[in-house]
Amino acid sequence: MHADTPYEITPITPYADPDHRPTAVRRPVILPAEIPPGVDWVTLPNGLRTLAYTHPTAPTPTPAPAAQPIPAWAKTTALLAPTVGGGIAAAGIGLSYAAPGLIAMSHALWSAAALLVAAVTAVPLLIRTARRAATGANSRGAGSTTHITQNITATGLFGRAHGTINNR
Repeated sequence: MHADTPYEITPITPYADPDHRPTAVRRPVILPAEIPPGVDWVTLPNGLRTLAYTHPTAPTPTPAPAAQPIPAWAKTTALLAPTVGGGIAAAGIGLSYAAPGLIAMSHALWSAAALLVAAVTAVPLLIRTARRAATGANSRGAGSTTHITQNITATGLFGRAHGTINNR
C-alpha cells in the first residue's frame, strides 16, 4: 500500500461458476438518483471505474472585473476643482480689500437716489409757484380757480351708474 493512500482500494472480483471458470463481472445496478452527495464515479489507475468518496470541488472564483478607464469628464472636473476654488478664494480676498470702497459707493448711491427723489418732487412745486406768480402779476388779483364737481348715482347692486360733471 502507498504511503499517501489512507485506505486500500479493492476492485470488484469476478464471480465464478461452480467449475471455477471466470464469468462476466456482475456489477450492482445503481441509479444516479441513489448516489449520495460526496460520492462520484472515479477511474482508478488500472482503468476500472468505480464509485468513491470525492472531495467537494470549491467553486471557481469569478474573476475580478477589469479596471475601467476614468471618463474624460471626471478628469476635467478633477482638474478644474482647484482652479475654481482658487478663483473663489481670490474673489473673496478682492472683495475684502474693496469693502471700504463698496461701502462708500453705496452711500453715494443712496445720496444720488435721495437727490433724484427731491428733484422729482421739487421741480413741479417750483413750476407751479412760478406759474402762479406770472398769472397773478398780470391780473392784479387772485388767479381764477375752476371748481369741478362730479355726481354719480346708481340704483341696485348691479344697476347702471349715471353721472354728471359740472365746471364752475
